[in-house]
Amino acid sequence: MGTADQRVILHSVPWSHYEVLLALRGEAPVPRLTYLEGELELMSPSKDHERIKKQLARLLEVYALKTGIPLNGFGSWTLRSAPKERGVEPDECYVLGDSQGKERPDLAIEVLWTSGSLDKLSVYAGLGVKEVWFWREGLLEVHVLQGGEYAPADRSALLPDLDLSLLERFLTYDDQTQAAREYLAALGRS
Repeated sequence: MGTADQRVILHSVPWSHYEVLLALRGEAPVPRLTYLEGELELMSPSKDHERIKKQLARLLEVYALKTGIPLNGFGSWTLRSAPKERGVEPDECYVLGDSQGKERPDLAIEVLWTSGSLDKLSVYAGLGVKEVWFWREGLLEVHVLQGGEYAPADRSALLPDLDLSLLERFLTYDDQTQAAREYLAALGRS
């Protein structure tokens, strides 16, 4: 199976303590913090987790380059709202089009490598992120925000021409550069 993520969930944590932990951690990439109405998750992603999220990001960016879609990446941008008591740092996130003045990404990507996480869809819904993709056991699950809640979808609403099953085939490669090259070639044939 590979290495496991390291995860701790604390209960009854005030918002102010979450903000103090963010400040103490500063610009360090770990632990990643997720906050949902008093529940605080601290997570250090495994090597396998990071490999998958990076490979997925590279392939998505290849797709955007090939199709001419303006896609701006923001990595693990810290998203938070004190009034909604929600905070999260996605594995990857993107704004489609002009990112000036945007307070939220359009798309967040999460790699679900180990179980036991907080309800990330509830966190993202409260923050107003239009679309969330989960990678789980080699497959992508798309969730589209509709009326304040996420609905599962067969394809991306933001990138409706993206063939998810084609993209998933290249997530199994060990060599990320080879995966990107072959994905680019496959996009040229489709």
